[in-house]
Amino acid sequence: MLGSEDKRQLVRIANLYYVEGWTQGQIAKKTGVSRPFISRLLKKAKDSGIVEVYINDESIHTIELEKKIKNMFKLDEVIVVSTEGLAPEMIKKTVGQAGSYYLSKNLGDAKQVGISWGTTLLELVKEYPFEQREINIVPLVGGIGTHHVEIHANQLAYELARKMNGTSSNLYAPAIVETQELKDYLLEIPDIAMVLEKGKNVDVALISIGNPYTNSTLRALGYLQDEDLKQFCKMGVVGDIASRFFDQEGDLVNHPLNDKVIGLSLEQLKQIQKVVAIVEGTHKVDSLSAALKGGYINVLIIDEESASALIREK
Repeated sequence: MLGSEDKRQLVRIANLYYVEGWTQGQIAKKTGVSRPFISRLLKKAKDSGIVEVYINDESIHTIELEKKIKNMFKLDEVIVVSTEGLAPEMIKKTVGQAGSYYLSKNLGDAKQVGISWGTTLLELVKEYPFEQREINIVPLVGGIGTHHVEIHANQLAYELARKMNGTSSNLYAPAIVETQELKDYLLEIPDIAMVLEKGKNVDVALISIGNPYTNSTLRALGYLQDEDLKQFCKMGVVGDIASRFFDQEGDLVNHPLNDKVIGLSLEQLKQIQKVVAIVEGTHKVDSLSAALKGGYINVLIIDEESASALIREK
């Protein structure tokens, strides 16, 4: 049986090799041992079950966090991803790996999967294995333009469908339009209405959580202005799911932007049987806590530091 120090060494070596892409020679030079010794350690990591599709470091701490969060928020499943020994820039990638592994093992006979947008979901899609499935991927919110196209729901739906050898739908509309009148007009277009209807009826929804004030992709894309954020503060907005803004209790906030979103509503999201949230970053903890209170999530995949902060927040 592996001791804690032995396991920590195996996890560190496996991260360098499998996640960060170092060669065995580079690792040997860094650690001051021979390359054959590194090779034996990597084999041991596989044999002991630490390395599967992604690095599986199920420490007692992460298992306890999973149980606490699951009971605290009455979730179906919680996966806390160990971040021990990881560089900050690797944490989101590792959470994405865990999300892709969970999804590939738990789709069952699902025929339609919905996906929102953002950088964390991009990592999930990047890490998803190539498979053969009869499945359709549906964007849950609009997103067209020339900036950060790779994180738009349409692009993520296309790339995930390509990995699954399935099909994808396209929602040809922005995430947030300029006026209520334009939204009403777009909703009358048959192709848009059809995709929105599909979104309401997916078997599984993949979402992330946004914090409009910190590292906000919506702000980076120009959907949010300084005046919007000032109003958000006054109205108690703490986060968003698929560009729908909510308060600390998880309730939709009566802000004009919520009336201009082309995509799934929060109430419609609640009706989906399985909603999987993939979340990375402690700056999202308040937003995530509110989303959990709102009852929008069934399965949570989260990094270890954020999971600890979520429990403290509660």
